[in-house]
Amino acid sequence: MKSSDRQRFAAFDVVVVPFPSADRLAEKRRPALVVSGPKLAPYDLVWVAMITSADNERWPSDIAIADRDGAGLPAASVVRPAKIACIDPARIERRAGRFDKKTARAVAQRLRGFLGTP
Repeated sequence: MKSSDRQRFAAFDVVVVPFPSADRLAEKRRPALVVSGPKLAPYDLVWVAMITSADNERWPSDIAIADRDGAGLPAASVVRPAKIACIDPARIERRAGRFDKKTARAVAQRLRGFLGTP
């Protein structure tokens, strides 16, 4: 991926990536939510939050994705802001969609809560 292509993903884009497992050395191709903005681009990194099926056991911090069509998701899903990965933009396979503003605000608020900022 050319350097100019690496900056094409914006905060709250839904992308498809090989998302790393937290508990073992493995990855799973899945949708993820870009949660970093342009200030991270000079480092050639993107922060993404896990998106998982709404059928999975819920975590208290999960946020339901209201507009799954706009997000480009095939099934009811939630974003799991507690699971963040730092990846090279070249590992992003494609952009699937984008979060609606209401869900994006809820995710941003949850992330600020994890960081202990207002």
